[in-house]
Amino acid sequence: MQYLSTRGQSAPQSFSHILLGGLAPDGGLYLPAEYPRVSGAELDAWRKLSYADLALEILKKFATDIPSVDLKQLTHKTYTAEVYRNARAGEDAAQITPLRVLENKDGRKLVLQALSNGPTLAFKDMAMQLLGNLFEYELAKEHSELNIFGATSGDTGSAAEYAMRGKKGIRVFMLSPHRKMSAFQTAQMFSLQDPNIFNIAIQGVFDDCQDMVKAVSNDLEFKARYKIGTVNSINWARVVAQVVYYFRGYLSATTANDQKVSFTVPSGNFGNICAGHIARMMGLPIDKLVVATNENDVLDEFFRTGVYRVRKSSETYHTTSPSMDISKASNFERFVHDLLDRDTDRVRALFRKVETDGGFDLSGKPGSDGDEFRKVAQYGFVSGKSTHQDRINTIRDAHARYGVTIDTHTADGVKVAREYMTPGVPMIVLETALPAKFNETIREALGRDAERPAGFENIEALPQRFEVMAPDVQQVKAFIARHTGL
Repeated sequence: MQYLSTRGQSAPQSFSHILLGGLAPDGGLYLPAEYPRVSGAELDAWRKLSYADLALEILKKFATDIPSVDLKQLTHKTYTAEVYRNARAGEDAAQITPLRVLENKDGRKLVLQALSNGPTLAFKDMAMQLLGNLFEYELAKEHSELNIFGATSGDTGSAAEYAMRGKKGIRVFMLSPHRKMSAFQTAQMFSLQDPNIFNIAIQGVFDDCQDMVKAVSNDLEFKARYKIGTVNSINWARVVAQVVYYFRGYLSATTANDQKVSFTVPSGNFGNICAGHIARMMGLPIDKLVVATNENDVLDEFFRTGVYRVRKSSETYHTTSPSMDISKASNFERFVHDLLDRDTDRVRALFRKVETDGGFDLSGKPGSDGDEFRKVAQYGFVSGKSTHQDRINTIRDAHARYGVTIDTHTADGVKVAREYMTPGVPMIVLETALPAKFNETIREALGRDAERPAGFENIEALPQRFEVMAPDVQQVKAFIARHTGL
């Protein structure tokens, strides 16, 4: 399996070669030269597998240069009930991503897929725990080291740091928007005292952090000298790890391969739902992929109109679902690449236009950049938007009707999912985090604190270690250089 850049100007690479990196040298994102297909016979066989063995079967299709015996060791080390130990009442931790039917009425079934039972109580653990083990495996093989440089709007950072803490040969430099995460999210990251973890709070919004990660990734000399890698969703291995739970969700919700399901995914950076797109391209019988945004609705606008219009930092709202406070969706380029029939020249031109003009238009209207919006339905995509009041109402309704407390981002998903439910097609909402991470809003909605798993009772009171910086890429580079010892 070879990997190509969405912008068409980088040489083909193996999975292991792109594992530790982020952007391709031409500024594009890596995708496989072609998506591997999954047969009906394979789906039948996979229904019986544990999550670890299902992850192995899917990874074997993408990481063809890593021996299967090594991949098996890695997936079985990662996907255990001990690692994903935060299952709630009525959930089986051994299932890793158990389903819970919320509603089944008039043939319309609403299902929640639990993805937040890992160490940091967010879906990012599903991929990040595997990445930590893959990185350590690859670095040991090469007798090398890695400086991970990433950006987070809340959950990626803690998931990465918990996955990489204490890992040999790895340091983590994580940017986050200063005072724009929940108190719990902030404490999860900043309370870590491991010497290989460095937290940098940027005086701006998430997109400022993300822009600096891309700027460093595009500085090929600095990237090589300081052995820079990434764990943001631009990292292909992370997207592949997320593909697994779409297969698990489908196989758990159906009994035969002629049945379809839909998925609703709370989305800001388009990484999580991009994995669903890849699963669908592999042949998984997905009907709709529903993009649920908050007030930062750049993706909803595209899937309604065909216009991709990036917002400025000053136009990005600070909301009560802060992990989706993103106005430039990094992974969106992978989908646009497929939508344009892999025309890398056009992809390169469109994303150059994002940098110069702030967006592009595929609506087909006079003066637009193309008419590919007409093809979006072929890929199953639809979208919707949720506001703060929607979140409050949905959290209250889910608690009253189902006896379930959901977090703010999952509430955005449930609200939008209800707009697209179809008789005979289960609608699976991907849970993004446990409600304890957003206690301020849970208290507003329900008048009480969210339940906390053991070990997180007083996390906000722990000492915190972090640096505050302006959104200045040179200042951040100097910090990395000082702390790498290279």
